[in-house]
Amino acid sequence: MTTSRLLPRPGRAAVLLTALGLLVLEEVALGLAEEEDRPVIGGALIGVSCSGLLVVGAVLFSRWLDARRPLPLPPPGPHGREYSARALEGFPMEAVRPLLLTEHAPQLGQLYSAWMLARAGRPAAWIARRLGLPLEAVQLLVDAARPDTGAR
Repeated sequence: MTTSRLLPRPGRAAVLLTALGLLVLEEVALGLAEEEDRPVIGGALIGVSCSGLLVVGAVLFSRWLDARRPLPLPPPGPHGREYSARALEGFPMEAVRPLLLTEHAPQLGQLYSAWMLARAGRPAAWIARRLGLPLEAVQLLVDAARPDTGAR
């Protein structure tokens, strides 16, 4: 499920603005530098820019690896993937039931997988993106999986 966004996410916008600000500062530094200092300053700026590109590449590569890493799912049983009763303890079935009765409802197995990932501490946005579930449904599971709000 892809959505188009008019504005970038706040974190990405901050990184973009920081990079643009650094570019402006580089130009100002080169413009204000004396003629004999410009090669040294230019070399330093090229080195810093290359280091920044390496860091960005490393972050993007780690995200790519994380996206390719398989989800921690149980082995398939005779009726698909099965979770033990102990693993599903505390699953908010009554809260999830209205979601299962809607049009284009998620499958119960997907919600069980989301529950296991929520119990493992994954954020709702990550689970929703990886499993293709509505964020509201996943947020409900993540809230129920928190130790301080779970059933006692």
